[in-house]
Amino acid sequence: MRKLPTFEEDLKERLKDPEFKKAWEDSEPEYLSQRELAKKMGTSQAAIARVEGMSANPSLSFLKRLASALGTKLQISL
Repeated sequence: MRKLPTFEEDLKERLKDPEFKKAWEDSEPEYLSQRELAKKMGTSQAAIARVEGMSANPSLSFLKRLASALGTKLQISL
């Protein structure tokens, strides 16, 4: 079975494509670091890392603060 590349490995490969590289660099200011996002939310970087790594079960309150920090609205549907 073939091993899937890590995000970093995949990104390194994709950045070889000039068109992708330009799009990536143009969108870079849109990305927040875990530390920046945590600061906007009033939480710790470790809490963001746990959610991002899917090793945490965030509360509804946490998700609402996350949505707010990202300038969007939390929407849950069943």
